[in-house]
Amino acid sequence: MLTITPDDWMAIRVTLQLCFYTTVILMIISTPLALWLADGNSRLRSVVQALVALPLVLPPTVLGFYLLLALGPQGWIGGTLERFGLDHLAFSFSGILIGSVIYSLPFAVQPLQQAFRQMGRRPHEVAQSLGAGPLDRFISITLPLARNGFVIAATLAFAHTLGEFGVILMIGGSIPGETHVLSTTIYSHAEAMNYAAAHRLSLMLLAAAFTVLFIVYLANSRKPVVVQP
Repeated sequence: MLTITPDDWMAIRVTLQLCFYTTVILMIISTPLALWLADGNSRLRSVVQALVALPLVLPPTVLGFYLLLALGPQGWIGGTLERFGLDHLAFSFSGILIGSVIYSLPFAVQPLQQAFRQMGRRPHEVAQSLGAGPLDRFISITLPLARNGFVIAATLAFAHTLGEFGVILMIGGSIPGETHVLSTTIYSHAEAMNYAAAHRLSLMLLAAAFTVLFIVYLANSRKPVVVQP
């Protein structure tokens, strides 16, 4: 029997909140960014694309370390906030949210970018010639034709956030109810040699990972969109 303790439930709640907010933010900022990246291959676009894909090859602890410096009390972001009488963002939910958005950015941008490229510019040109405005073209043309890309982007962003460890541990530590998520909870259980507790939470993440991959491959079987570094 898989018994979930109150502390585990608290970690699950924080994790789901982090995944939800990260996915929503990523879909908002990744859609216009992917549209811009899909519309050409200039040198500037190549530079931006490389920056977006950087988390795919960068060790999470490296990204987490520099974010910790930036968001901490001595950093240019955290220090600026403190000068205005606000709290710095290190070791806070807001801090791990920022880290999660940056670390999962390529998992949202790349599927959308490829979906927009596969869609092409012709449908928009036809709709524009018929008098459709930008918002109308996005709702009636982009969303339906790139539906699989949006599904894959949202699913991968949510799942990638679900399993994040290095970035969260560096920026947020493991504060119960604030930054203590499933991945850090599993680590804490394993470190305390409480393998039964680590096992039951790992099974949950394993099942979630399988479900995510099933959704992605199901969507890809209809219209291939592959995430590549």
